[in-house]
Amino acid sequence: MPLDQFTLLLMAGLQSLIDYVAQHTVTCLVPAFFIAGAMNYFISKDVVIRYLGYSARRLTSFPLATVSSIGLAVCSCTVIPIASGLYRRGSSIGPAFIFLWTAPALNILTITYSGAILGVEITLVRILAAISTSFIIGLVMVTVFRRDEQERSEKERSKPNVAATKAEVLHSKNSLILILMLVATLLLPNYLGAGRTFVEKLLIFLPLFVASMAFAYLRFSKDEILQWFQETWWFVKKILPLLLVGVFIVGVVGAIIPPEFVQQVLGGNGLPQTFLANLIGALMYFSSMTESPFVKMMMGLGMGKAPALALLLTGPGMSLPSMLAIIRVFTFRKAIVYILTTVVVSTISAFIFGNLLL
Repeated sequence: MPLDQFTLLLMAGLQSLIDYVAQHTVTCLVPAFFIAGAMNYFISKDVVIRYLGYSARRLTSFPLATVSSIGLAVCSCTVIPIASGLYRRGSSIGPAFIFLWTAPALNILTITYSGAILGVEITLVRILAAISTSFIIGLVMVTVFRRDEQERSEKERSKPNVAATKAEVLHSKNSLILILMLVATLLLPNYLGAGRTFVEKLLIFLPLFVASMAFAYLRFSKDEILQWFQETWWFVKKILPLLLVGVFIVGVVGAIIPPEFVQQVLGGNGLPQTFLANLIGALMYFSSMTESPFVKMMMGLGMGKAPALALLLTGPGMSLPSMLAIIRVFTFRKAIVYILTTVVVSTISAFIFGNLLL
């Protein structure tokens, strides 16, 4: 490879990395990691196990995981620490991976923006296809790893369940308030700062973050705060390095593939085009809401509706950086089953819904 071409690819990867760190690390990943740490330390395992655990009814846990993710305007990378925190706290693998999939693809901000950019029809089909896909993903994960989940469930249920004292009830209320404040710190810069500069988002983020830290300092002991920070650091060191590696690789790949090639091979509504669009969506990184204008541009260049729907399904919910992080957090076996299931099921969903309803 010539030196100038190598330099070009290196600069593309570094630029992708710089853009990601500048736009997403402070206002997205920082609160997400603190939320994950708080969930893992402060939330009662009994509550998580009761509603989202292996023994919970699928008709309850699957819709609950879907609905609870609607308010989180997060990308495929930001959602990982939150979903893994839920899983570590006792959630079954099905609801945890449903949350992992639906939070980026079906949050209210993404859907609202999608409707404004792409129209009501394709947005409604997107919602229907995403919910169907997420339920199948959850069912496959629970079925494939049934034995692992049974052993994990029995281990959690064997731990003693002690009745809460008044002090513990107050502690749990403070924990809930802290988590809600952190969620607001994650969401408001993205909701109120949509379309604004990074500095403007930062001005929204900083007072919320400082208020959250001040509340924690006033309501919890130093030892509890230290434990919370240790849990948060576990997620940071587990997830962040591979996210950054993945973002760099995406930048390099984006510089290699010419746009003309993508435009030529995604025309029509056939299964091959839909599958290819799905792969592109699964590998590329889209920050929250950016998939809609990208799909609109591609449709204007001749991309079919089924491939467009495939991009809308996998684009926000999966990326190469998130794949690497999922492998690290959930183990290689679980990640591979999830990735393959997602690509296959979302391809079929996009092909069927795209041809029948669009």
